[in-house]
Order: sequence, then C-alpha cells, then structure tokens
Amino acid sequence: MSADGHTLRAGIVATCRAMNACGLNQGTSGNLSVRHGGGLLITPSSLPYEAMEPADIVALDPSGSFAAAPGRRPSSEWRFHRDILRARPDVAVVLHCHSVHATALACQHRAIPAFHYMVAVAGGHDIRCAPYATFGTQALSQVAVAALDGRRACLLGQHGMIALGATLDAALALAVEVEALARIYLAALVLGEPPVLPGDEIDRVLEQMRKMGYGAAPNDAGAAG
Repeated sequence: MSADGHTLRAGIVATCRAMNACGLNQGTSGNLSVRHGGGLLITPSSLPYEAMEPADIVALDPSGSFAAAPGRRPSSEWRFHRDILRARPDVAVVLHCHSVHATALACQHRAIPAFHYMVAVAGGHDIRCAPYATFGTQALSQVAVAALDGRRACLLGQHGMIALGATLDAALALAVEVEALARIYLAALVLGEPPVLPGDEIDRVLEQMRKMGYGAAPNDAGAAG
C-alpha cells in the first residue's frame, strides 16, 4: 500500500469515527468514499467504525471490481458513490449518513427550502429530497445523482443524507451543517411553515459564499458573520 493510499484510508476511518462521535450516524449506518487514482476508496460493508482499520477500506474501480482485505466487501451503496464521483469532477468525497433530523425530513419526502440563508451552503436555493429507491440499487444511484445536480448535499427519501466535499473535513462539515439546518427547520415547522427567502437573495448569498470560498474548509461550516 502506498504512503498516500494509507493516509487516505486512515483519514476515512477517522472521519467515520467522527461521524458517529458527533451523532450523524449510529452503529454501522452510513458510508464514505474518496476519489483515488482512477477509482475510489470506500468503507466496507457491515463493519462497526470503532473496529475499522485502514486496511479494511476497499479499493473500487469504475466497473465495480474491488480489492479488499479477506472477508471485506465494499459498502452496499458503492453504486451511488461511484456514479456521483463520475458525475461530479468538482468533488472528491461522498459522505452518506442517517442523521436523525435530516432523515426525519427525508421520511416525509420534504426538501429543505431557503427558510434560512445557510441553506445556500449546499450550493443552491434548496436542499432537495430524492425519491425513495431501494438501498444498494442503481435506481437509488440515479435519483441521488439527479438530486445532487448543482448541489453539494441532498436528502434521500425515507433513507438519509448525502454530503459532498473536496476534502474529508469539508464533506463532514457540510453534513453537520445540513443536519443542523434540518433540526432548525423541524423546530420552525412547529410554529407553522416558515417564510422562504426570495431567489434573488439566495443568489446574493451564493455569490458572497463564492467570494469567501465558503464551504471549502472545515472552519467555514458555521454561520457567516
């Protein structure tokens, strides 16, 4: 294993453990991939993150063939990881989690509208919710790729959330931000449907974020100010 490959694998393991530590995942839910060479490195199926080691990370090529430690297979969601990275040369990391508040909205097939200006951190005027499709299928991959068109995050109907990033830290920070937005949105809904910021204002926010390089580094995940 190359030194670079080992560093990436160790980074994947550390990020997975951070997902559980900050409450984005529970148990063995969720998965994570990083672009590497002509393919990707991805978390193995059904292995608790606390037991995961760099050698357990699976190398996957674009055809779906893989190289793994004995007894390891790629996450069942490898198709959407492969297809998102293929469709999005601007990102290097795909993070999938089952965070509670984002998943609650996904169970109602509710997108997150621009009720708060930070919704723009995902790259557009809303955070879409993809239709439901069975986990691990090409159908799920197709709806995920479509929901992420022009976005860096989406919800998956009755399933969870996907966040993208140029780095592991950036993808994790975005997932934390989307989960926070989902929590705030659910709280606001208790008082009724919140007002939505107009499109021209979100365009201004997007331009401000672009000028600031907003979302490019982990410390950009909090509110602007």
